[in-house]
This record gives sequence, structure tokens and C-alpha cells, in this order.
Amino acid sequence: MSLLTLLPFIVLIGAMFLMTRSAKKKQQQAVEMRNQMQPGSGVRTIGGMYATVKEVNEDTVLVDAGPGVELLFAKNAIGAVLTDDEYNRIVHGVEHDLKSDADIVPDDASSLTETGDSAADSAADADADDKAVDLGKKDAADEPADDAPAGEAKTDEEPKKTDGDSGAK
Repeated sequence: MSLLTLLPFIVLIGAMFLMTRSAKKKQQQAVEMRNQMQPGSGVRTIGGMYATVKEVNEDTVLVDAGPGVELLFAKNAIGAVLTDDEYNRIVHGVEHDLKSDADIVPDDASSLTETGDSAADSAADADADDKAVDLGKKDAADEPADDAPAGEAKTDEEPKKTDGDSGAK
């Protein structure tokens, strides 16, 4: 056999080796993270529930999901161990790491376009609202009365549309 025929198999085996190696690394990191759990830590389960660890056993974890709600989970069901700041931010909505109020992005763009003279702006807005907007449509009362009989065609209007058959050849 030549090296050229073995090359695809070698590449396939190399790719499988790399994929299993990265999967083993991730699994080992997850085991280390679960072993670092302590009572009082905030956790997120693989189902998306946030709770506080009360007790850690060999294969199970007792968590407090709320007042009077204690749940027993397998250690493998813990998806992430959260830092105190992250847990408080998610569960209680508490923000600790705000640097300054100037760094906060506004919810809408209105504060970015406002000027210092808000009284003049509101007066200009009121004047603009009072004016009628012409949308190009005319009422029946605004149109001139049609004195021509209904059977005659007007010369200044658009030509009649036909179905494509014309007598000129």
C-alpha cells in the first residue's frame, strides 16, 4: 500500500484522537468544578435552576432553592458553580461592579438626541402637530365637478389599457 492511500485513514484517526482528548479535558474540568462546591455556594443545575448549596455528599448535593424548599441532586446534575457576585446578580438582581453612572448605556436613543432647550423643542413639536399633513389624497369635495358625459373619454387622462391585442402590425 502506498502512503497516499493510508493518508485519509491517518487523518481520520488523528481527528478522533483530538476530539476525545478535548472531551476528556472538559469532563475533567467539570469534575474539578463539582468537587470545589462548598455549602453556601451558588449553583446552576443542568435544568437551569439556581440554588444555594446546603450540603455536599459523595454523590449527591442538597440545595436550597427557596424558603423551605430543599432539593437533593446528583453531583452530575450541577451544571456550574457560580461566584457570589454572579449568583447575586442573576438571582437577586444585585449589581456590585458598576464603575460609574457615565458608563451606563441608555435604554432608548431619546436621551442621546435631547438638547438643553426642552421648552423650545416642545413648542416646536406642538406647532408641527397642529398642521395638517398632505398625503396626496384628495377628498371628493376638493375635486372639480365632471361636466363631460360619462361616455366621452378625456384626452388629458391616461390612455385606456388593453389586453395586448392591437390592430397595428
